[in-house]
Amino acid sequence: MNFPYYIAKRYLFAKKSHNIINIISLISLFGVAIGVAALVIVLSIFNGFDTLITNMFSTFDAEIKVSLVEGKTFSSNLPEIEKLRKLDGVAVFVEVLEENAVFRCDEKQYIGMIKGVTRNYPDLTGIDSMIIDGGFELWKANQPHAIVGHGVASNLDARISQFYPLTIYVPKRGKLTSLSPEQSLTTKAIMISGVFAIEAEFDSKYVIVPIEFARNLLNYTNEVTSIELKANKGVNIDNLQQMVQDLLGPNYKVLNRFQQNETLFRTMKSEKLAIGLILSLILVIASFNIIGSLSMLIIDKRNDVETLKSMGADNELIQKIFMAEGMLISLGGTLIGTSFGLLICWLQKTFGFLKLQGGNFIIDAYPVDIQLFDISIVLVVVIIIGFLAARFPVRIITKRILNVNDRGNL
Repeated sequence: MNFPYYIAKRYLFAKKSHNIINIISLISLFGVAIGVAALVIVLSIFNGFDTLITNMFSTFDAEIKVSLVEGKTFSSNLPEIEKLRKLDGVAVFVEVLEENAVFRCDEKQYIGMIKGVTRNYPDLTGIDSMIIDGGFELWKANQPHAIVGHGVASNLDARISQFYPLTIYVPKRGKLTSLSPEQSLTTKAIMISGVFAIEAEFDSKYVIVPIEFARNLLNYTNEVTSIELKANKGVNIDNLQQMVQDLLGPNYKVLNRFQQNETLFRTMKSEKLAIGLILSLILVIASFNIIGSLSMLIIDKRNDVETLKSMGADNELIQKIFMAEGMLISLGGTLIGTSFGLLICWLQKTFGFLKLQGGNFIIDAYPVDIQLFDISIVLVVVIIIGFLAARFPVRIITKRILNVNDRGNL
């Protein structure tokens, strides 16, 4: 065994002349352990929410979305769009037409957005697995049907079992007039075949209809507001995104799933970073206990230092012994804290004992996702903090003691 670590281990576990040193050493160790456990648990919960939100958005948002840089609609029969249909790597090609609308069911009204899609839309996302009432059927008996978000259905008090159709109002293009608002609106009715529930942002906004119905309502022929794509298995999304951008040119913006919700994901990453920094600061504060315990230990072991010096130990070796003591406290706290944090995360993931307050969530317990990268970062940060915390008292106090001893031996 390395000699400095051997002596440091004896110092760590041996009884000191003053019990307060033992107590402060234990406080230092468990202070580090609590800080590390908190970092592991909190970062894993943030990862859990990140994974949950990513999965939620993947249920509604396409892997790649194509729209105009300027303007709102474009023809789906353009030459470049036809080439996009046949592009290698594209598994699903969906035409989308979106517009703000007013919905009415019986006497209740609500403002939202219609999303007209082609029949293969369920192949693009997993939205058909999020149906909580009815089914995902855009056509029944050759008649168009709507799938509404749970929030929209709740605000309209709309149910599949009722006989009231969903009436949709949209402005007529180029025919707005303040004298007769009714003449400025196009109205169509459609029956509801299903209700989906993903997340409040989607559920309270969207009504999905066949694109043929949307085009007829909006007086379009083959126009779309966007094209949504799904890649073949094994195809790199970033590479496919670049291929699509190169094919379509600068007049189109091609966004991946992250870019479609860039503000949300950047906010989440910023919050995770901020929490990590705050908890790291708490670890720094906890490391002051290491400084205190090492300082007292060095003073307590002055006689041992003199003995080691008389046996031929140089100043560097003596400093290494007390540095090793500080690192053992940090590493011991890190090991205990990491193990405890991982245990709590496993229990939460398995049993979900820490519940979310309220009943408006799609899950009832805090999600957890343990990522090796985050654990590695925590370990590196703690080791660096522990090293710096041990370095200060060892360099300053041992130097003073050694200088005093050297003068006494002269």
